[in-house]
Amino acid sequence: MLRAVAATLALFGAGAATQRIVHLQIATASIAARHWPYLPGSRMPLRVAGIPPPYGIALLGPGRILPPDTYEVPLGTAPGSALLIAGNTTGLGALRLSIGAPPDPKRPLLLVASYDDGLIVHDARDLSVEGILSTGGAPSDVAVDRSGRAVVTDTQGDETTEIALRPWDVTHVAGVATGDEAAVDSEARAIFVTDRDVDGAGALTRIGFDGSVTRVTTGDTAEGLALDSRRQIVYVANVNDGTVAVVDARTMRVRQRIFAIERVFSLALSADGSRLYAVSNEAADSALQRAGSVVAIALGHRPRIVARSAPLTFPIGIALDAATHRLFVSDEERREIDVLDARTLRAAHAPLPTCAIPWKLTFDASTERLYVPCAGDDAIDAFDVRRLRRIPSAPFPTGGYPLAIAVWPR
Repeated sequence: MLRAVAATLALFGAGAATQRIVHLQIATASIAARHWPYLPGSRMPLRVAGIPPPYGIALLGPGRILPPDTYEVPLGTAPGSALLIAGNTTGLGALRLSIGAPPDPKRPLLLVASYDDGLIVHDARDLSVEGILSTGGAPSDVAVDRSGRAVVTDTQGDETTEIALRPWDVTHVAGVATGDEAAVDSEARAIFVTDRDVDGAGALTRIGFDGSVTRVTTGDTAEGLALDSRRQIVYVANVNDGTVAVVDARTMRVRQRIFAIERVFSLALSADGSRLYAVSNEAADSALQRAGSVVAIALGHRPRIVARSAPLTFPIGIALDAATHRLFVSDEERREIDVLDARTLRAAHAPLPTCAIPWKLTFDASTERLYVPCAGDDAIDAFDVRRLRRIPSAPFPTGGYPLAIAVWPR
């Protein structure tokens, strides 16, 4: 497949042997990759620019090339580097890729779902990047449980990536179409993933720790998810019909559907499971000129809305700090985080300025930090929630188009 590349190299080598000067004018190809180390278990789709397809790919060093044009770093690969070469009759290019060691699970980590690059692993102490696990897909969410079992969705594909932090292991589970949000439930020994579209409807997929996969239709375009582990209930936000499906985590049957709010996108659940918060992802400057908002739903036999926020410009992500009764809501247009009183949904503080396109928020109670993935800036912002101030070194760089963050240990 790389005859053109071999011929080109042969010509360069022949120049010294025959004392002939050969003038070649070829294009320079480039292979897209990050400068951070790639972790064992990575599956990296090779994106080649500068030359037209078809082209050949050659590898010098550890790993292997999988069809179609994917570089895999097998589990157990030692730290080092690999040389990837792409070429055809029009051009040639090479990339030296760094291979890293699995992250130390004894240290605190931030796991970032990067739509463009995979899972970015940060050291939570100094916020540096430990490495990248390229999942082969387009992640929209990441979740981890107390045992170190993590899951990464693929919002454009049909499989999830499961990761064990101790010892390091990576597996892929097929049959999970257009995954959006995820949760790991150690009590149910299962992973739950919302599916935006399966045969024209939104759904919830349950992946058992034994590898079993089951699914239930929940409504129209399933996105947000909230898990009540104690009661074994999963709440699913169906964006395009304005409902929240209440799903039994054991039987995977829909118990009831709550008519919540237009374009219900993100969910948060109170610690005692009695109140559900739902974000309406509507934009004030849209064609319909309907601003978004947040509602609080008292759960029970007859769920009802008990509080509603003032209109918000374009809300999307939500996180709850139960200790201070504060609700944080990201606004993807205003580059701000609204701070609401969780009891009344009135403003509790002036909005916090942040970076571009803030997406799914994560609150870490152990460090009292709010993490904000800023998709528009390829960065993570972070705030001290007691002082409501940005922490030093934030925002800090991460992978391309970050959408969600999980904190280890939980």
